Amino acid sequence: MNRNELLRLKGFYENELTNHILAFWLPRCLDKEHGGYVNCFDNTGERLLSYDKYTWSQGRFVWLFSRLANTKTRIFSQSQRNEFIRLAKVGRDFLIKHSLMGPKDVRCVYLMERDGTPKHVEGWEPLDMSIYADCFVVLAMAGYAAAAGDPEAYGFGKQLYESILDRIGTGTFNTLPYPLSSCYRAHGIPMILSNVTRELYTAAEHLDPGYRDTLREHLRVFVDDILYHFTDEKDVIHEVIAADNSQVKGVLGQHANPGHTIEDMWFMMDAADLLGREEMVERIAHITEQALNIGWDKEFGGILHYSSVEGGPPGDMHTGMPRETYTDMPGKMKPQTFARSDTVITEPVERQVLEGWGDKLWWVHAEALYTTLLCYHRTGKTQFLEWHEKVFSYTFRTFPNQDPEVREWKQICKRDGSPQDKVVALPVKDPFHIARDLILILELLDTMVMDPGI
Repeated sequence: MNRNELLRLKGFYENELTNHILAFWLPRCLDKEHGGYVNCFDNTGERLLSYDKYTWSQGRFVWLFSRLANTKTRIFSQSQRNEFIRLAKVGRDFLIKHSLMGPKDVRCVYLMERDGTPKHVEGWEPLDMSIYADCFVVLAMAGYAAAAGDPEAYGFGKQLYESILDRIGTGTFNTLPYPLSSCYRAHGIPMILSNVTRELYTAAEHLDPGYRDTLREHLRVFVDDILYHFTDEKDVIHEVIAADNSQVKGVLGQHANPGHTIEDMWFMMDAADLLGREEMVERIAHITEQALNIGWDKEFGGILHYSSVEGGPPGDMHTGMPRETYTDMPGKMKPQTFARSDTVITEPVERQVLEGWGDKLWWVHAEALYTTLLCYHRTGKTQFLEWHEKVFSYTFRTFPNQDPEVREWKQICKRDGSPQDKVVALPVKDPFHIARDLILILELLDTMVMDPGI
């Protein structure tokens, strides 16, 4: 791409971030009465359905506003950056006050009432339903600490990070509503921890330099786990492997989540830079390419939510997969943690894969926009530019809401690209993936424009 093409692309993405995404969320996300943010909008963004506050999303908002304040791209004035810090602090204060299970119980609640009171998800017993919520709170505190130089936020995030590692190490954590037997391991755990560790490292550079070596070692472990345990000989990442790191037969072990892989590969690129492992770049790019190849829907276009590791639909539910009841799972958690009050769930992850494999999700395509451009920049291989253009074309004709009062993206579409009203992970609308990737794309384009070789 020449400089003029890069500048045109930058102008497009800047407009998407400022006039479409941020224009939707500001000021409508801010809860001026109770603190934190509201985001339980319907898929179209036209109706607020609830004032419930999911810790997962609260953390993402804090990180996002902190990152907007701290972005290297010069599209915001200092007064705008100050406003982003103010917005981030609203959520930072709310999470420090309300997100933990108790003063000495360093685990995060999953769901809160509007005023921050812990709330059970209907049909589930534990308040700490998912360790991923904890990870997003660490991400929030790391991002805010880095942007505002806040030692209290950093200390809160560090303490929670170490609690997360302890719980991962002992197997005493939840990933509801998609539990996984202790017989298996999920790619999502080392994946999110690699990103969280990298973000905490950025904050530690100024606030806790003595902790950096520890974080680098943690990051190395997570990276090697992903690249050497979850990634097969064809450079395809399996979302689930056995506890002993061997492959699992059937849908559970032989499905891929192309969007997860694509997102994770820019995490890996960040990690390679921090760890000084330039030799990883080519493999990271190849894993990205493999995810695009197996995940692209050749009939309708776009990237499938799930695919077989060989490409195409993930297959038959019963092929090679022993069934088990989650009330009988080993581990230190109470059996009822894994059972709904009205029925026993078996293989919920597998069920999710088989029921939703053809869905087209907003976040998958947002991540692909950034990772393809990054791989093009880092390798110079034109196939990644071609992939970027292919994903770009599908994304912007499918997801942005054409209503000028909304403009924010539809979150989920059917396989053919038509909208559908369906919950993905949480019953919320969330700007995190789109806005994060747009920020990263703008920063990358700034770097590419300055390349004297262009």
